[in-house]
Amino acid sequence: MTRIIALSDTHLQDGLLPPAVALLAKNADIILHAGDFVSFQCYSALTALGRLEAVHGNSDCPELKMLLPERKVIEVEGVRIGLVHMASHGSDLMGAEMMAREMDVQVLIFGHIHRPLIEKGKLLLICPGSTTLPRMSAPCVAELEIEDGNVRGSIIPVGSPACNYLKFAGELARKS
Repeated sequence: MTRIIALSDTHLQDGLLPPAVALLAKNADIILHAGDFVSFQCYSALTALGRLEAVHGNSDCPELKMLLPERKVIEVEGVRIGLVHMASHGSDLMGAEMMAREMDVQVLIFGHIHRPLIEKGKLLLICPGSTTLPRMSAPCVAELEIEDGNVRGSIIPVGSPACNYLKFAGELARKS
């Protein structure tokens, strides 16, 4: 069995991962990140914890945008997993499903919406949410377990729900 921790939208300037996130990542076989580390320090912190597979997001620093691809496909125990930052806008998952088909994957991990979701149909679509700037949820990550070609996915809260509107608004203002 392979245990994967998927995260996205960490938005960390200093690379100081929340302790619960660091522990989950350290104990995983593979760490997947669907973009918006924001800083190279955050990327480095996750790389130090284990095997990291990642793509860049729209808020990542130029160094990460040059280093990391926009899309990536990995194969784990015969299961093709796609990784991308922007695949869907809001709760409409049509774009994510079409992207998964285009990438020829059984599982698509994506970010950008800062809200966790798992949609199981012919394909498994997962947004792990955000560990630091969640929208309408607790900070969280996704866990995938792959065994004999079967995938199980779940969302793991790594903190308490909080209104992060002011923090999010501050980050948007810094980008302007």
